[in-house]
Amino acid sequence: MEAPDFWDNPEKSQESMKVLKSLKDDVEVYSQLKEQYDEIELLIEMGYEENDPAVIPEIQETLDSFRDTFDSIRIKTLLSGEYDKDNAIVTLHAGAGGTESCDWAAMLYRMYTRWADKRGFAVEVLDYLDGDEAGIKSVTFQVNGENAFGYLKSERGVHRLVRISPFNAAGKRQTSFVSCDVMPDIEEDVDVEIRDEDIRIDTYRSSGAGGQHINKTSSAIRITHFPTGIVVQCQNERSQHMNKDKAMQMLKAKLYILKQQENKEKASDIRGEVKEIGWGNQIRSYVFQPYTMVKDHRTNAETGNVDSVMDGNIDPFINAYLKWLTVGPEEE
Repeated sequence: MEAPDFWDNPEKSQESMKVLKSLKDDVEVYSQLKEQYDEIELLIEMGYEENDPAVIPEIQETLDSFRDTFDSIRIKTLLSGEYDKDNAIVTLHAGAGGTESCDWAAMLYRMYTRWADKRGFAVEVLDYLDGDEAGIKSVTFQVNGENAFGYLKSERGVHRLVRISPFNAAGKRQTSFVSCDVMPDIEEDVDVEIRDEDIRIDTYRSSGAGGQHINKTSSAIRITHFPTGIVVQCQNERSQHMNKDKAMQMLKAKLYILKQQENKEKASDIRGEVKEIGWGNQIRSYVFQPYTMVKDHRTNAETGNVDSVMDGNIDPFINAYLKWLTVGPEEE
C-alpha cells in the first residue's frame, strides 16, 4: 500500500499538520464549553436546593467565561474567506501631520504587536522607516498565526487620532491619520502577470532602527507598479535576492486581491470600506481628549477604555466587524 502523497511533500505535510492542530483545538474548545455548561447547570441546581444567593457571583463568573469562549469559536466560523486562514502582512503609513502622525503610527504598531502577542502570534518586521524626530513614517510587518488575515482584514483603512499633542507647545488638540493596509501572505504562486515594463525595481540601503528591527544593509528592495501605483518594500531578508522575491510575492498578492475586489464590484455592490480606502474616510476614531472613546464608524462598536485598546485589546472591534460583514451594522 502506497503512502499518501502529502507525506512525501514537506509543504503538504506541514499544511496537513496545521489542519489537524486546528481541528484538535476546536474539539478541545468544544469540550471546555461542555464542561462549563454542565458546571453552570450544577451551580444553579445547588443554589435552588440550598436557597443560597451566595452562589450567584460564581454562576455569573462561569457564565461570563462560557460566553467569551462561545463567542471566540462562533467568530472563528465566520472566517470562511479564501485567504482568511493565512498569515497577514500589515503596512502602516503616517499621514500628514509630521511628528504627531509618525508617533501615532508607532502607537498603532505597538497596539497590533501587543494584540498578536496576546494571541500567541509571531510578528516579523519586513520594512521599517523611522520618523524624522520620533515615531515611524512607515512599517510593514508580517503576523504569523492561524487566521491572522481573517482577523486583521478588519483593520484595513484609515485610523484617526484626536488628542493634545505632546509635540505641540501650544497644548492644542490635534488630529492625525495613519493608513493601514492588510493583505494575506499568499504562499502559493498566484496567477498574476507582471510585465517588466510595468514595474521599477529600486535597491536602497536599509533605513530602519537596526538591531531590534532590521539590519542596515544595502540589500533593501522597493518595487513600484506603474499601472496601479502600488509600492511594496522589503529589507528584512538576508540577501537582496530574498528581499526581491518577498517583495514580488507581496506585489502579486496585492494585485490578485485588487483584481478580486474589482470583479466583486462588477457582480454586486460591496461595502464602501472595501471600495475606498482614502484619507478622510477613517474607519475608526481614537479620541484621547477632551473625553476618551474609540469608535468604529462601520460597525458602531465603541468603548471608553482607550488605554485597553492601545494595549492590544481590539478583539471587540474585530468581532463586531466580522459579524457586520454577515448581518450588517447594529443600530445606534
